Amino acid sequence: MASSSATSSSLNLIVRNSCVRENSDLFVKGRNLSVKLSSSFAPTTNSLRLNRIGGSSLVGIESKKSRIISAANSVMEQSSIRAPVTVDVDLGNRSYPIYIGSGLLDQPDLLQRHVHGKRVLVVTNTTVAPLYLDKVISALTHGNSSISVESVILPDGEKYKNMDTLMKVFDKAIGSRFDRRSTFVALGGGVIGDMCGYAAASFLRGVNFIQIPTTVMAQVDSSVGGKTGINHTLGKNLIGAFYQPQCVLVDTDTLHTLPERELASGFAEVVKYGLIRDAEFFKWQEKNMDLLLARDPSALAYAIKRSCENKAEVVSLDEKEGGVRATLNLGHTFGHAIETGFGYGQWLHGEAVAAGTVMAVDMSYRLGWIDESIVKRTYDILQKAKLPITPPDVMTVEMFKSFMAVDKKVADGLLRLILLKGPLGNCVFTGDYDRKALDETLRAFCKS
Repeated sequence: MASSSATSSSLNLIVRNSCVRENSDLFVKGRNLSVKLSSSFAPTTNSLRLNRIGGSSLVGIESKKSRIISAANSVMEQSSIRAPVTVDVDLGNRSYPIYIGSGLLDQPDLLQRHVHGKRVLVVTNTTVAPLYLDKVISALTHGNSSISVESVILPDGEKYKNMDTLMKVFDKAIGSRFDRRSTFVALGGGVIGDMCGYAAASFLRGVNFIQIPTTVMAQVDSSVGGKTGINHTLGKNLIGAFYQPQCVLVDTDTLHTLPERELASGFAEVVKYGLIRDAEFFKWQEKNMDLLLARDPSALAYAIKRSCENKAEVVSLDEKEGGVRATLNLGHTFGHAIETGFGYGQWLHGEAVAAGTVMAVDMSYRLGWIDESIVKRTYDILQKAKLPITPPDVMTVEMFKSFMAVDKKVADGLLRLILLKGPLGNCVFTGDYDRKALDETLRAFCKS
């Protein structure tokens, strides 16, 4: 698999961010982004190829040849270890790196440099553990016998993202007498990352933790920015904390084992970045969605890197979602209502967000804030990504209103939404909109 740095040498970025207030709403202007890509995503390689020449004439110098081959093999082994692309999340003394690349779990130093103390608890699930737990334990302990690693394996699925499951992490940590010098490691998708992070934030009032996301959804979004938590029966992610990891390690090789449905689900968040702040990235997605679905290594690496850069910039501006960070939730208010009303786990998070994004875009158009071409392009790219563009039939207007009323973005009883406004790549976070447009959108997408 190609390194995520394959396109880095041909990528030139010019970024200008600006945020202004309009009538007390937060208006996020799109970025002027100039992207120059190489003509193809053909992977590059720096590996050394050794041509061996056989024959009887070499018998007399076999010993010398062996030494040469041995040295060359050593060079080959070293050169095959690619340095990861690094995206930094700038939060002062809570800053941390996001490492992105192929084969990163085979580079022990990347993990070990961020382990505090001598005890590590790996939190994973029944699906991921058989695939990657041994590899992670090996990376944590390779050449370092002083590190002791234990693990807790949780059931897999959004429906288990609750207090009962979270207690299994605490039971393991307390029963094994972990202390404040311990490090928790989240190995899995967004559910594991959110729960492990919340456990780390709460255990002994805070221990260090590391994110190793293994799904597109987690790699491009949920592992970055320090949002942690669990669901409540009345609403998604209503219980949690902002708590930053020591690092995020994105080994793109883990996507080899990701089911097709999970792969597509993650692209909902990738599309989101293009719609709200990065028009050039959106155009790139329109041209390359087929490559992403085909798991082209370089295309995936670029999409992950660009998504992480977008999120890192927003988080650096607004760590605890006071304003601009809320714009990252385009479609999520509708989407969370779908997840809660339809039942956690019935639809994947990205599937619900995709349908919610279409609803938010529809409402933006009804308000006269965007032109019809953006609506069509949103429909087209989400359908191309094999994601739903309408909510499930079970959702009613009243169900949407009931669950949206307890959304985290409600303030003083006022539901604030992220909506598109202006050219592609611009959005607003506002409660100042015509309620008639919301009602019309809900009626258009619900049978009752």
